[in-house]
Amino acid sequence: MPRNRVIYQSEGLYVSKSAALGGINDHEQLNRIQSANYSFSIDRQDVNQYGDLARIDSLVLSPPTVSLDFSYYLADGFNERALGFFVQHSGLGTNSQRDANAAPWSLGNFASGQLNSSSGTNFFIVTSPAGVDLNKAGAGELLDSSDSVIGVGNCYVSDYSVELAVGSLPTVNVSVEGANMNSTVTAGANFESPAIDQESGTKFVKPITLPNPTRDGGITGSFNGAPITALRPGDITLTLTSLESSSIVKIDGADGAHVQSASISVPLSRTPIERLGSKFPFSRDVDFPVSCTFSVSAIVSLSQAANLVDILDKPSQSASIMIKDAQSADAIQYRMKGLKIDSQSFSSSIGSNKTVDLTFSTQVGGPTDELNGVFMSGIGFNSVYP
Repeated sequence: MPRNRVIYQSEGLYVSKSAALGGINDHEQLNRIQSANYSFSIDRQDVNQYGDLARIDSLVLSPPTVSLDFSYYLADGFNERALGFFVQHSGLGTNSQRDANAAPWSLGNFASGQLNSSSGTNFFIVTSPAGVDLNKAGAGELLDSSDSVIGVGNCYVSDYSVELAVGSLPTVNVSVEGANMNSTVTAGANFESPAIDQESGTKFVKPITLPNPTRDGGITGSFNGAPITALRPGDITLTLTSLESSSIVKIDGADGAHVQSASISVPLSRTPIERLGSKFPFSRDVDFPVSCTFSVSAIVSLSQAANLVDILDKPSQSASIMIKDAQSADAIQYRMKGLKIDSQSFSSSIGSNKTVDLTFSTQVGGPTDELNGVFMSGIGFNSVYP
């Protein structure tokens, strides 16, 4: 049937395990997606000469800029694992019970999977026919030639942030840089990969087959097997005890400040490395050092004895965020280590509560460094991204 527009019911977002892979088991559908925006721009240099008013040519001197930004509701860590971040499994033996012999919150550096040089990953935006839900496999319909797909090749995550706030579902925002983009009118098996050979700039010959779309995908959910639809702000617990010594107000405990929002940002800016004879960057390595930020905004309740002179020499601190699911089971934990306070600001005016905003920062250590950076654990698990 003719299509007048495309809305969210018809779209889904997939990610590959590697840009060089194309099999059905090498891809995962990301879940709880709320928005996806993608674009490309081409930087050209005009060639002019004496005797001609208009340019005689316009040449591409640098690789095109391809970008993808998307957001999703935080669930069980499955999306993060699929994106290549290190998410320690939280001790779940199967999808329905804990493994009693496993340590529930062993930690590893969250960004470690993004620090290695690679060919990147591919992202796919799949669109179903007009008026048809993409996640239709449960009704017996599969991904086929009636679905179209836009692919973004050789992608690298350049920014990850999670936002937690009163009255809002916990939301993750991700920014991605890519090298190429293509469009395919049929999303059945063996369509063309958007990846390229980054040295020669030629198309990467690898047919792509995506798994059938589903509503919950790899989200395992609660220990009773029910998938997590989203996590709630009322199930978030912030442990800020060790940060007390860096604050002029009490920020932890029942009599502490009333936290209204918190956010974690992991910027992974990358520099494309080019060389003569290559049309595209042959590598996009992370710019070091990587400084992560942890921000907290709260309504002030009690002040405490503190002196900025003493705060300047405080050792590194840590903080954690625990989020439970609807069954009161541990679903997600973030832990920040090696935190140093950067700023603390107060705001007070007639008609509103006095608030305080605190910003802390830490730097990402190596893959085996458990003293600095951001760490994450979750119950998300499947056989493709163990």
